[in-house]
Amino acid sequence: MSAQKSTERKPERVVDEAPAARMSREDRRLSIIAAATEQFARGGYAGTTTDEVAQAAGVSQPYVVRMFGGKSKLFRAVVTAAFERTVAVFEQKLDELDRTPAITADTAEYWESLGGAYKELVADRSQLLVLMHGFAAGAEPEIGELARGGMASIYRLLVARTGCSPDQARDFLAHGMLINVLLAIEAPAHVAGDDALAELTGCTIDVPGR
Repeated sequence: MSAQKSTERKPERVVDEAPAARMSREDRRLSIIAAATEQFARGGYAGTTTDEVAQAAGVSQPYVVRMFGGKSKLFRAVVTAAFERTVAVFEQKLDELDRTPAITADTAEYWESLGGAYKELVADRSQLLVLMHGFAAGAEPEIGELARGGMASIYRLLVARTGCSPDQARDFLAHGMLINVLLAIEAPAHVAGDDALAELTGCTIDVPGR
């Protein structure tokens, strides 16, 4: 009796990049950056792996590496996105202030409004911590170059759009860095029982209920 050739088809192998096929490459890239932002914010540059990012993004680790070329480049993409969001927030607020002639760059209200936009931005803890981790990893040559360039771009924007002096821009940025530190250590939630911390936090950040 001759054997008959089976017509049954073997099931196709399901590849772990299947979710990516349902999204454009750019959408998938943005999705991975969003997942990486959360992971790097939580673990920092040294304490986060591409495998953790891949799991959070719902793709394979090799897919992340193929798309970004390794952890360093992925982290730099995340920090770049954070700086771009910061610049975009300042540009949007500066455009709004330009449309309000009564509020000019020589008034306290102008700078308070600009600072308020930044406070709203870093209320997103992942945005805040990714920037802080980017500064902390500055000893890595390529990350340090990126962080320095990001700070310089914000400084240039402030000076060009407001006409402020270098000292004024420095003071504004220094205030922003103090906001970063106080939010990173969760000072607003722990001012009770520490008058010095409460005073510093209160004159730097608007603390609800104070």
